[in-house]
Amino acid sequence: MFAEITYAPILGKPLILYLGVLTLLGFLITASVAIMNLRGIHTIPFRWHMRCAAVSIALALVHGSLGILAYW
Repeated sequence: MFAEITYAPILGKPLILYLGVLTLLGFLITASVAIMNLRGIHTIPFRWHMRCAAVSIALALVHGSLGILAYW
């Protein structure tokens, strides 16, 4: 059942691929918010750092869970 969800094709690529890319982008955006604020660039307020981190962690948990449960 989880394998069907994990490898469901979206535009010819499996869902887990898109979740992995979104997770990576989420972590990169989270890190860039912190780095920009340390350098004095406050275009994105620091309070968004925690929100981006929470979304990134949630995506990582879903991505990892689908990857593990596909072979369970």
